[in-house]
Amino acid sequence: MGRNWDHMGGWGMVWGWFFLALMVVGLVVLVLVLVRLLSGRGQRPNGASHPGRSRAREVLDERYARGEIDDTEYDERRRRLDNGAGPEA
Repeated sequence: MGRNWDHMGGWGMVWGWFFLALMVVGLVVLVLVLVRLLSGRGQRPNGASHPGRSRAREVLDERYARGEIDDTEYDERRRRLDNGAGPEA
């Protein structure tokens, strides 16, 4: 048989190990990405609105924080928003 039993001269085994290592690394990365996606499902980035909170409530909170409305008006409007009642005509 001699040395010519493999046309690649031994490089076939090197490439096999290389692709095996590449597959293992890819699998580890895939598992890490999946774990991160599943564990961060309910999280929102900073500055995002709270779940279930309406844009109207956010605007009301912003106006109160800026001092545009007083405590009484804020409490009344917040109560209306929380009860689902619209503005009186």
